[in-house]
Amino acid sequence: MENNPLSVVDGKIIRQHSRAAAETQFIARVFGWMSIALLVTGLTAAYVISSEALLYFIASNPYIFYGLIIGELALVFALSGWINRMSATTATAVFLFYACFNGLTLSLLMLIYTGESIFGTFAITAGTFAIMAFYGYTTKSDLTKLGNLLLMALVGLILASIVNIFLASSMMYWIITYVGVLIFTGLIAYDTQQIKNMNMVAAEGTETYTKMAILGALRLYLDFINLFIYLLRILGSRRN
Repeated sequence: MENNPLSVVDGKIIRQHSRAAAETQFIARVFGWMSIALLVTGLTAAYVISSEALLYFIASNPYIFYGLIIGELALVFALSGWINRMSATTATAVFLFYACFNGLTLSLLMLIYTGESIFGTFAITAGTFAIMAFYGYTTKSDLTKLGNLLLMALVGLILASIVNIFLASSMMYWIITYVGVLIFTGLIAYDTQQIKNMNMVAAEGTETYTKMAILGALRLYLDFINLFIYLLRILGSRRN
């Protein structure tokens, strides 16, 4: 009987270590899928850029460009809203297909900004992402309240961006840009913490586990891409 307390303590230590290992493994899976998506986006953009005719075909044809944008939005909404009805294979395919679509549209940035400033901004985005993701993963603070505020601010940012399409205000453009940087920088930490806790409801190797990893990767991928775009507005050198 005297050994029971020690056994209980040992059991707790084992469970804590198992939970920490599960969290680490799950977040690694999420970051792995996110990295693959970024690679697909980069390779797609590089292919388009290497074909000047294809690049200018997309840029000069508004139906193609807006069709790609609508297609991207449809894929994001489909993956976010219907992932529970999909198989893990289908969810993975939709995610990578979306990353490919994104590469087609992001390739147009080469027509606006110099290659050096794009790569430099990408490096800064990657560094910022790493710092905020590390904070979100390691902090003991609950970021839920901050995340809720950021999500509400994101809705306002989207509405302001739509309004500014018609107003074409330079001042609003820059306000939206800097606010966008702040919002997505914060969302990286918030989403990382939320994703860290997602693994508690699924066992490794199951369909649900894989789909949760894909959904988490999508969230972080969107944070990364949006932060990159807003930073590029600030740091990018425009072509003459």
